[in-house]
Amino acid sequence: DRGITAIVTGERGDGSLTRHGLEEYVADCVILLDHRIVEQVSTRRLRVVKYRGSVHGTNEYPFLIGTTGFSVLPITSLGLQHRASRERISTGIAGLDEMFGGRGVYRGSSILISGMAGTAKTTFAAHFSAAACSRGERVLYVASEESPDHIVRNMGSVGLDLRRWQDKGLLQLKSERPTLCGLEMHLVGLHQAVRDFQPQVVVYDPITNFTSVGASAEVKAMLTRLIDYLKAQGITAVFTSLTSDATAEAQSEVGISSLMDAWIQLRNLECSGERNRALYVLKARGIPHSKQIREFILSAEGIGLIAPYVGMAAVLTGSARLAQEAADRASRAQISSEVVARKAALQARQRELEAQIEALQARLAAENEEAMREIRMLESRQEQMGCNDVAMSRARNLEKELVHS
Repeated sequence: DRGITAIVTGERGDGSLTRHGLEEYVADCVILLDHRIVEQVSTRRLRVVKYRGSVHGTNEYPFLIGTTGFSVLPITSLGLQHRASRERISTGIAGLDEMFGGRGVYRGSSILISGMAGTAKTTFAAHFSAAACSRGERVLYVASEESPDHIVRNMGSVGLDLRRWQDKGLLQLKSERPTLCGLEMHLVGLHQAVRDFQPQVVVYDPITNFTSVGASAEVKAMLTRLIDYLKAQGITAVFTSLTSDATAEAQSEVGISSLMDAWIQLRNLECSGERNRALYVLKARGIPHSKQIREFILSAEGIGLIAPYVGMAAVLTGSARLAQEAADRASRAQISSEVVARKAALQARQRELEAQIEALQARLAAENEEAMREIRMLESRQEQMGCNDVAMSRARNLEKELVHS
């Protein structure tokens, strides 16, 4: 009656929202708070049971009480209304940029890097991060297996100095075990970290560790909400995922590959008693990408992609590729030697035939000259015989004239 807003708290009753079962009926708005423990991990949840005269969400929302206050994440409010950027950004690896049409990936896209243990997934994620920092962008790197100091030290072996980006305030390394809290709490914490740091790139390495906190369906739902949130903010997201089977290429361990804009598959190739690393771009939405399997090496200069070498049966890497290249060089040298020998034999035969032709032509010329000489002699004899006939005829005519006289 006095226009005063009243806030009443009550303990949960047995089979009712409150102990007395009366407060929820007379109140205009009822907010139910819940604290659950699943797999020894606690999660606080909030649900608006009723709110007279207002359209409100009825789903449960995880909430977090932290140093910045009370944070509620409305997980169902994220829709597919993301803006699509046409700007392309570098991955930090020149050879990989070439595989993406020479210009890298789209800004604001979601990128999955998957592979078995030891395929350098973290190294690829670190190259993405260093490339973004070199462009003056802020990067939030969340690791669930290594501490920040371990990541900085290990990446120094491949020529990446992540410490300087930390000192400049462009790189924030955050490490936490997935079992620290529930999936919803991780999601709320990531939202809070993004709001505080305002990054342009977010890296999570790896996402498969979430399977130790919840079922695969719950993990997929949580990651879907995270991906949607980052896309809505225009943030480029890089996720690494561990695969347990080298032949499992159709899906990732947590089943979110269909949500990704680009998928880079890393593999271990065993051949001739050694193991070599290779990669290929499984998909890249809106980008004409390479379909080749490329071998790559890790060195003090970073990740280097080797030009593809395709054998008769498979892609060759490592010592097998070097041996095959040597065999091919020897084969090409042998073929070149055979070509030179055959050309020399052909030229010798050609000279022989040309000499024979010259001899025949000389013989023909001599025979022609002899024939012409004989023809001229015959013509001369014929002419002489004609002259003799004329003279004889004149002599006979003269004899007849003398007899008549």
